[in-house]
Amino acid sequence: MALVESLQKAIDYMEEHLLDPITISDIAEQANVSPFHFQRIFMILTDMSVGEYLRRRRLTLAAQELSSTDRKIIDLAYHYGYDTPESFSRAFRKQHGITPSEARKGQGRLQSYNRLMIQVNLRGAEPMNYRIVKRSAFEVIGIKRGFPCGNGEMGIPGVPDFWEEVNGNGSAARLLELNNGQIKGLLGVCANHNVENNRTDYWIAAESSGETSDQFSKLHFPAAKWAVFEAIGPAPEAIVDTTKKIYSEWFPSNSYEPAEIATFEAYIDPDPYKKDSYNEIWIPIK
Repeated sequence: MALVESLQKAIDYMEEHLLDPITISDIAEQANVSPFHFQRIFMILTDMSVGEYLRRRRLTLAAQELSSTDRKIIDLAYHYGYDTPESFSRAFRKQHGITPSEARKGQGRLQSYNRLMIQVNLRGAEPMNYRIVKRSAFEVIGIKRGFPCGNGEMGIPGVPDFWEEVNGNGSAARLLELNNGQIKGLLGVCANHNVENNRTDYWIAAESSGETSDQFSKLHFPAAKWAVFEAIGPAPEAIVDTTKKIYSEWFPSNSYEPAEIATFEAYIDPDPYKKDSYNEIWIPIK
């Protein structure tokens, strides 16, 4: 339950400071996790980014004021964090489908996004297969590329094309040949998230204790305890579904919390698209 309580504390902080210029670092500090981990967990559980949640909530409150007060639209724009009435009107129309002036006249419908409350749903009809693994430090080698994290998307835009490129040019086959570690298959690793420009490094890699070459770089993982979850089924859907269950069902039901180490997906099955494809999600825990 610790994760649920930490997330709710962060959400309460966002609501208390909804009209203040808060940063993702300020918010994540309330949950006692890194900005990268907080954004990732928040997006998995809510299907939207932190920035999107703040925007939706501010525009919901703005619509309520438009409907119930005579406050000038220009004053509302500045009050809810917009530099100009024009930028406020564009954002308002995008969310509500009508302009602030139309909302004031009672024309059209408004969309309300209510305050989030994190709750634990009693499920468990489908068991989650996992194991706890203690590992000493290990290294992976692979290809690293920086990507924007996207807005309101669980996945990282551009990563599927990256995989297609690496599979097509022979790099994936070469990495599999160099794999001499405990974790089989290719790894998809997110690391070194940059909060300021909302970018992250994504690695396609394999565990290997060998020397690197000009083609591949090396990434170090410290000694840690890992929760390793099975993801059975076509990988694109199974990885997403299992990840959501991990954060919405498994963590709230356990005393573990995510550790501040990069998570990764292990694509073990040679055919990741078949109906019973076996792959894994590795999450460091504390």
